[in-house]
Amino acid sequence: MGWLTNVLLENKALENERLALTDKDSLYFLGPNLTLHNCTVALKVPARRLHILGAQFIDCSFEVKQELKNHQEWVFASLKGCRFKGRLSGCDFGRWPGYADRWEHGAIEDCDFSEAILDGCRFMGCDPSTLRFPKWPCFTILDPIGRAPELLRVQWPGIFGDVTVANLHKQPRVTTALTLFAPAMAKRQETTPEALRAVIEQFDFIVY
Repeated sequence: MGWLTNVLLENKALENERLALTDKDSLYFLGPNLTLHNCTVALKVPARRLHILGAQFIDCSFEVKQELKNHQEWVFASLKGCRFKGRLSGCDFGRWPGYADRWEHGAIEDCDFSEAILDGCRFMGCDPSTLRFPKWPCFTILDPIGRAPELLRVQWPGIFGDVTVANLHKQPRVTTALTLFAPAMAKRQETTPEALRAVIEQFDFIVY
């Protein structure tokens, strides 16, 4: 692997701009002290090439051009009124006190994920009622820790109950919502999306 070019976006405020974070030979640093307002951010890099060091995004659009996997650093970003498109898995958003340095920058509200595909994405320390989650075949469990006992009382198909539901109580205490992608869950947990949906429909705290 050759040298990576460091692209630093820090100590500035940008408005009405389009940013392409798409160069596979670059390492992107967003922050500290970065504010983007009404900007479009195109992302086409793996998580290890994208570092969020305390940035504020207001009314921005994120176009995720390749699946962004296991990117926890969204919890170092303040997201307000933003829209996400594309596929994200294993990503965390919001405010997670004590997670790591810069956690105090994290926040999320009034954001729209309805055009995204989310799988295993968590929302921390926020009010999920201000967020728009993706529809089926994604589904979102609100208050997964508090609702875990109710979810354990029903029969789930495949190993979804034994694996996913049985471990909800182990999520970080600040988890307010968990979004999963039914086709991926079904494939991993020996069932079908239709069988999952038949159970999901029983609960008014699952958004689908």
